[in-house]
Amino acid sequence: MIHREEVAARLRLDPDLASNALASFVRDAVANAGAAGVVVGLSGGLDSALAAAVAVRALGADRVHAFFLPYRTSDPRSAGDAAATAAALGLALQTIDISPQIDAYFDPVDPEADRLRRGNKMARERMAILFDQAKRLGALVLGTSNKTEILLGYSTLFGDNASSLNPNGDLYKQQVWQLAEHLGVPEAVLRKKPSADLWPGQTSEDELGFDYRIADEILYLLFDQGMTDEEIVERGYPAEIVGKVVERERTNRFKRRLMLIARLSGSAVNLDREIPRD
Repeated sequence: MIHREEVAARLRLDPDLASNALASFVRDAVANAGAAGVVVGLSGGLDSALAAAVAVRALGADRVHAFFLPYRTSDPRSAGDAAATAAALGLALQTIDISPQIDAYFDPVDPEADRLRRGNKMARERMAILFDQAKRLGALVLGTSNKTEILLGYSTLFGDNASSLNPNGDLYKQQVWQLAEHLGVPEAVLRKKPSADLWPGQTSEDELGFDYRIADEILYLLFDQGMTDEEIVERGYPAEIVGKVVERERTNRFKRRLMLIARLSGSAVNLDREIPRD
Protein backbone atom coordinates (compact mmCIF):
# COMPACT_ATOMS: atom_id res chain seq x y z
CA MET A 1 0.00 0.00 0.00
CA ILE A 2 1.33 3.42 -0.97
CA HIS A 3 1.30 5.97 1.82
CA ARG A 4 1.06 9.70 1.19
CA GLU A 5 4.57 10.38 2.43
CA GLU A 6 5.94 8.00 -0.22
CA VAL A 7 4.34 9.66 -3.23
CA ALA A 8 6.64 12.67 -3.55
CA ALA A 9 9.67 10.36 -3.42
CA ARG A 10 8.22 8.32 -6.30
CA LEU A 11 8.05 11.48 -8.38
CA ARG A 12 11.77 12.17 -7.98
CA LEU A 13 13.69 11.65 -11.21
CA ASP A 14 17.21 10.61 -12.02
CA PRO A 15 17.97 13.94 -13.75
CA ASP A 16 20.83 12.68 -15.94
CA LEU A 17 18.88 9.66 -17.13
CA ALA A 18 15.70 11.66 -17.76
CA SER A 19 17.54 14.48 -19.56
CA ASN A 20 19.36 12.05 -21.82
CA ALA A 21 16.18 10.12 -22.61
CA LEU A 22 14.27 13.28 -23.51
CA ALA A 23 17.13 14.61 -25.61
CA SER A 24 17.21 11.30 -27.50
CA PHE A 25 13.47 11.54 -28.03
CA VAL A 26 13.80 15.02 -29.58
CA ARG A 27 16.83 14.04 -31.67
CA ASP A 28 15.11 10.92 -33.04
CA ALA A 29 11.81 12.70 -33.78
CA VAL A 30 13.57 15.44 -35.73
CA ALA A 31 15.73 12.94 -37.63
CA ASN A 32 12.79 10.69 -38.48
CA ALA A 33 10.84 13.66 -39.83
CA GLY A 34 13.79 14.84 -41.88
CA ALA A 35 13.44 18.24 -40.21
CA ALA A 36 16.12 20.90 -39.89
CA GLY A 37 15.41 21.54 -36.21
CA VAL A 38 12.64 22.82 -33.94
CA VAL A 39 10.86 26.06 -33.18
CA VAL A 40 9.76 26.86 -29.63
CA GLY A 41 7.72 29.65 -28.10
CA LEU A 42 9.60 30.99 -25.07
CA SER A 43 7.02 32.55 -22.78
CA GLY A 44 9.38 33.44 -19.96
CA GLY A 45 7.97 30.52 -17.98
CA LEU A 46 9.36 27.24 -16.74
CA ASP A 47 7.81 24.73 -19.13
CA SER A 48 9.00 26.40 -22.32
CA ALA A 49 12.42 26.96 -20.77
CA LEU A 50 12.78 23.24 -20.03
CA ALA A 51 11.59 22.19 -23.49
CA ALA A 52 14.10 24.55 -25.07
CA ALA A 53 16.91 23.31 -22.80
CA VAL A 54 16.19 19.70 -23.77
CA ALA A 55 16.12 20.64 -27.46
CA VAL A 56 19.46 22.43 -27.21
CA ARG A 57 20.92 19.39 -25.49
CA ALA A 58 19.58 17.22 -28.31
CA LEU A 59 20.27 19.34 -31.37
CA GLY A 60 22.57 22.21 -30.47
CA ALA A 61 21.52 25.85 -30.18
CA ASP A 62 21.82 26.55 -33.90
CA ARG A 63 18.94 24.15 -34.67
CA VAL A 64 16.58 25.53 -32.02
CA HIS A 65 14.65 28.64 -33.10
CA ALA A 66 13.10 30.58 -30.24
CA PHE A 67 10.23 33.07 -30.45
CA PHE A 68 8.71 35.38 -27.85
CA LEU A 69 5.09 36.17 -28.73
CA PRO A 70 3.69 38.81 -26.34
CA TYR A 71 0.32 40.53 -26.24
CA ARG A 72 0.08 44.16 -25.16
CA THR A 73 -1.13 43.18 -21.67
CA SER A 74 1.59 40.56 -21.12
CA ASP A 75 3.60 40.93 -17.93
CA PRO A 76 6.65 43.07 -18.81
CA ARG A 77 8.81 40.70 -16.76
CA SER A 78 8.04 37.88 -19.19
CA ALA A 79 10.18 39.50 -21.87
CA GLY A 80 13.14 39.67 -19.53
CA ASP A 81 12.70 36.07 -18.39
CA ALA A 82 12.39 34.81 -21.98
CA ALA A 83 15.52 36.74 -22.92
CA ALA A 84 17.39 35.36 -19.90
CA THR A 85 16.43 31.80 -20.86
CA ALA A 86 17.50 32.34 -24.46
CA ALA A 87 20.82 33.82 -23.34
CA ALA A 88 21.49 30.95 -20.93
CA LEU A 89 20.88 28.44 -23.74
CA GLY A 90 22.75 30.35 -26.42
CA LEU A 91 19.61 31.00 -28.48
CA ALA A 92 18.75 33.94 -30.69
CA LEU A 93 15.31 35.18 -29.64
CA GLN A 94 12.90 36.74 -32.11
CA THR A 95 9.92 38.75 -30.80
CA ILE A 96 6.62 38.91 -32.68
CA ASP A 97 3.87 41.01 -31.09
CA ILE A 98 0.48 39.29 -31.49
CA SER A 99 -1.54 42.35 -30.38
CA PRO A 100 -2.45 43.51 -33.93
CA GLN A 101 -3.96 40.13 -34.86
CA ILE A 102 -5.89 39.71 -31.62
CA ASP A 103 -7.25 43.25 -31.56
CA ALA A 104 -8.13 43.17 -35.25
CA TYR A 105 -10.44 40.25 -34.50
CA PHE A 106 -12.04 41.29 -31.22
CA ASP A 107 -12.32 45.08 -31.62
CA PRO A 108 -14.78 45.02 -34.55
CA VAL A 109 -16.38 41.63 -33.88
CA ASP A 110 -16.89 41.44 -30.10
CA PRO A 111 -15.11 44.13 -28.06
CA GLU A 112 -16.82 42.87 -24.87
CA ALA A 113 -15.42 39.36 -25.19
CA ASP A 114 -14.34 37.99 -21.80
CA ARG A 115 -10.74 37.38 -20.87
CA LEU A 116 -10.99 33.60 -21.25
CA ARG A 117 -12.01 33.87 -24.89
CA ARG A 118 -9.26 36.40 -25.48
CA GLY A 119 -6.75 34.15 -23.76
CA ASN A 120 -7.76 31.16 -25.89
CA LYS A 121 -7.43 33.26 -29.02
CA MET A 122 -3.95 34.36 -27.95
CA ALA A 123 -2.86 30.76 -27.37
CA ARG A 124 -4.12 29.72 -30.80
CA GLU A 125 -2.55 32.71 -32.51
CA ARG A 126 0.81 31.92 -30.93
CA MET A 127 0.68 28.34 -32.12
CA ALA A 128 -0.39 29.40 -35.63
CA ILE A 129 2.69 31.64 -35.79
CA LEU A 130 4.96 28.85 -34.56
CA PHE A 131 3.67 26.44 -37.17
CA ASP A 132 4.14 29.05 -39.87
CA GLN A 133 7.71 29.70 -38.73
CA ALA A 134 8.31 25.95 -38.61
CA LYS A 135 7.17 25.71 -42.24
CA ARG A 136 9.53 28.52 -43.21
CA LEU A 137 12.46 26.91 -41.41
CA GLY A 138 11.74 23.27 -42.29
CA ALA A 139 11.42 22.57 -38.58
CA LEU A 140 9.04 20.90 -36.12
CA VAL A 141 7.06 22.72 -33.45
CA LEU A 142 8.21 21.86 -29.94
CA GLY A 143 5.41 21.42 -27.41
CA THR A 144 5.82 22.57 -23.82
CA SER A 145 2.73 21.36 -21.89
CA ASN A 146 3.51 19.15 -18.90
CA LYS A 147 1.68 16.00 -17.78
CA THR A 148 -0.16 17.76 -14.95
CA GLU A 149 -1.67 20.34 -17.28
CA ILE A 150 -2.47 17.77 -19.96
CA LEU A 151 -4.34 15.56 -17.49
CA LEU A 152 -6.18 18.53 -15.98
CA GLY A 153 -7.09 19.91 -19.41
CA TYR A 154 -5.38 23.14 -18.43
CA SER A 155 -4.62 24.03 -22.02
CA THR A 156 -6.21 25.47 -25.15
CA LEU A 157 -7.30 23.13 -27.92
CA PHE A 158 -5.20 23.84 -31.02
CA GLY A 159 -3.28 26.34 -28.91
CA ASP A 160 -0.63 25.35 -26.39
CA ASN A 161 -1.65 21.67 -26.66
CA ALA A 162 -0.86 21.59 -30.39
CA SER A 163 2.67 20.65 -31.38
CA SER A 164 4.75 18.25 -33.46
CA LEU A 165 6.55 16.70 -30.48
CA ASN A 166 6.55 17.33 -26.76
CA PRO A 167 9.41 16.39 -24.40
CA ASN A 168 7.48 17.65 -21.35
CA GLY A 169 4.28 15.67 -21.80
CA ASP A 170 5.16 12.80 -19.43
CA LEU A 171 6.60 15.04 -16.70
CA TYR A 172 4.51 16.16 -13.76
CA LYS A 173 5.02 19.82 -12.85
CA GLN A 174 7.36 19.08 -9.95
CA GLN A 175 9.44 16.93 -12.30
CA VAL A 176 9.65 19.90 -14.66
CA TRP A 177 11.09 21.91 -11.78
CA GLN A 178 13.60 19.14 -11.05
CA LEU A 179 14.88 18.86 -14.62
CA ALA A 180 14.85 22.59 -15.29
CA GLU A 181 17.09 23.16 -12.29
CA HIS A 182 19.39 20.35 -13.40
CA LEU A 183 19.70 21.83 -16.92
CA GLY A 184 20.55 25.31 -15.72
CA VAL A 185 17.35 27.26 -16.35
CA PRO A 186 17.77 30.79 -14.89
CA GLU A 187 16.92 31.12 -11.21
CA ALA A 188 14.29 33.81 -11.80
CA VAL A 189 12.39 31.47 -14.13
CA LEU A 190 12.66 28.56 -11.69
CA ARG A 191 11.25 30.58 -8.81
CA LYS A 192 8.46 32.55 -10.50
CA LYS A 193 4.82 31.58 -9.98
CA PRO A 194 3.46 29.49 -12.86
CA SER A 195 1.29 31.58 -15.17
CA ALA A 196 -0.01 31.39 -18.73
CA ASP A 197 0.25 35.22 -18.73
CA LEU A 198 -3.07 35.52 -20.56
CA TRP A 199 -4.25 38.48 -18.50
CA PRO A 200 -2.67 40.75 -15.90
CA GLY A 201 -2.08 39.10 -12.53
CA GLN A 202 -3.08 35.62 -13.64
CA THR A 203 -1.43 32.68 -11.91
CA SER A 204 -2.10 29.06 -12.80
CA GLU A 205 -2.57 27.80 -9.24
CA ASP A 206 -5.06 30.55 -8.37
CA GLU A 207 -7.06 29.73 -11.47
CA LEU A 208 -7.00 25.98 -10.78
CA GLY A 209 -7.83 26.35 -7.10
CA PHE A 210 -5.01 24.12 -5.82
CA ASP A 211 -1.23 23.96 -6.00
CA TYR A 212 0.71 21.87 -8.47
CA ARG A 213 2.51 19.69 -5.96
CA ILE A 214 -0.65 18.25 -4.43
CA ALA A 215 -2.22 17.95 -7.89
CA ASP A 216 0.81 16.00 -9.09
CA GLU A 217 0.50 13.51 -6.26
CA ILE A 218 -3.24 13.05 -6.70
CA LEU A 219 -2.88 12.60 -10.46
CA TYR A 220 -0.05 10.12 -9.95
CA LEU A 221 -2.27 7.99 -7.71
CA LEU A 222 -5.26 8.38 -10.03
CA PHE A 223 -3.58 7.99 -13.42
CA ASP A 224 -0.39 6.01 -12.81
CA GLN A 225 -1.60 3.85 -9.94
CA GLY A 226 -5.24 3.49 -10.98
CA MET A 227 -6.69 4.43 -7.60
CA THR A 228 -10.25 5.59 -7.01
CA ASP A 229 -11.18 8.95 -5.50
CA GLU A 230 -11.96 7.24 -2.21
CA GLU A 231 -8.64 5.42 -2.07
CA ILE A 232 -6.76 8.67 -2.61
CA VAL A 233 -8.68 10.39 0.17
CA GLU A 234 -7.91 7.44 2.47
CA ARG A 235 -4.22 8.27 2.05
CA GLY A 236 -4.69 11.64 3.66
CA TYR A 237 -5.46 13.96 0.76
CA PRO A 238 -8.23 16.54 1.32
CA ALA A 239 -11.48 15.29 -0.18
CA GLU A 240 -12.34 18.72 -1.61
CA ILE A 241 -9.08 18.98 -3.54
CA VAL A 242 -9.24 15.36 -4.69
CA GLY A 243 -12.74 16.07 -5.98
CA LYS A 244 -11.59 19.14 -7.92
CA VAL A 245 -8.63 17.35 -9.48
CA VAL A 246 -10.64 14.26 -10.42
CA GLU A 247 -13.48 16.34 -11.89
CA ARG A 248 -11.09 18.35 -14.05
CA GLU A 249 -9.37 15.20 -15.28
CA ARG A 250 -12.65 13.54 -16.21
CA THR A 251 -14.35 16.48 -17.88
CA ASN A 252 -11.30 17.43 -19.95
CA ARG A 253 -10.40 14.03 -21.36
CA PHE A 254 -11.71 15.12 -24.75
CA LYS A 255 -8.72 17.47 -25.05
CA ARG A 256 -6.31 14.55 -24.94
CA ARG A 257 -7.67 12.79 -28.00
CA LEU A 258 -8.19 15.19 -30.84
CA MET A 259 -10.23 14.56 -33.99
CA LEU A 260 -13.08 12.39 -32.69
CA ILE A 261 -14.25 10.42 -35.71
CA ALA A 262 -17.60 8.67 -36.22
CA ARG A 263 -17.10 4.98 -37.06
CA LEU A 264 -18.64 3.50 -40.21
CA SER A 265 -15.94 0.95 -41.04
CA GLY A 266 -13.89 -1.59 -39.13
CA SER A 267 -10.72 0.48 -39.29
CA ALA A 268 -11.58 4.05 -38.29
CA VAL A 269 -8.61 6.29 -37.56
CA ASN A 270 -8.00 6.81 -33.80
CA LEU A 271 -10.64 4.23 -32.91
CA ASP A 272 -9.74 0.76 -34.14
CA ARG A 273 -6.11 0.96 -35.14
CA GLU A 274 -3.23 2.66 -33.43
CA ILE A 275 -0.67 3.22 -36.15
CA PRO A 276 2.90 3.77 -34.88
CA ARG A 277 4.14 7.28 -35.58
CA ASP A 278 7.49 6.06 -36.93
